[in-house]
Amino acid sequence: MRKYLAEFLGTAALVFVGCAAITIGGLGAALSSPQEISAVALLPIAAVFGLTVAALAYGIGPISGCHINPAVSVGAWAAGRLPTSDLPGYIIAQFLGGIVGAALLYFVLSGKAGGYDVATQGLGQTGWTGYAMPQAFVVEFVATFLFLVVILGATSRQGTTPVAGLAIGLTLFVMHLAFIRATGASLNPARSFGPALLVGGQALSDVWLYFIAPTLGAFAAGAMFRAAVLQPE
Repeated sequence: MRKYLAEFLGTAALVFVGCAAITIGGLGAALSSPQEISAVALLPIAAVFGLTVAALAYGIGPISGCHINPAVSVGAWAAGRLPTSDLPGYIIAQFLGGIVGAALLYFVLSGKAGGYDVATQGLGQTGWTGYAMPQAFVVEFVATFLFLVVILGATSRQGTTPVAGLAIGLTLFVMHLAFIRATGASLNPARSFGPALLVGGQALSDVWLYFIAPTLGAFAAGAMFRAAVLQPE
């Protein structure tokens, strides 16, 4: 249960802190139309998500591996690094954490002077209105695949290093810089589901893509590691 609790708390923290950087920064609805985010605003949002993951990797990594992302758990399972018996518990804990993190952020925002309308101002939900669905799907698939390549490589027996958490966080930072304007750069079903559940509407209708594309990308990376295609000789 310690592993599941760590995954719950870590995912809640990621959604709460990451989406707070968007909403409290005045960009609450922007990820529904990510092409509207200015170049200046990209940097702090990307930094918060990347650095939060890096910090949590050292905080809860020794307990659960700090997946805090159902796609990462699927990738680790596909690579043979997570027992099948643990996979459902990880995923359930992560989705619950995403919901609680979004709910906690909504509670904070509701105390804003003048009020906060989540329907119009958003909750940091993701979307791809500036791109066609096939292109958005490819972005989330490829970005998550690359993210898992770094995670699985940095935490492999041959690649383990004290700065693995930093490498993983920096990779998420780069993926956000590159792809926020296309899809919001979710790479994480639980991160997208929590805000979408509370916002509803188009965000909830679109969330299926953030379930399927990152999961398939992570599975592909994990399968390649298990097949030794990406393993060092």
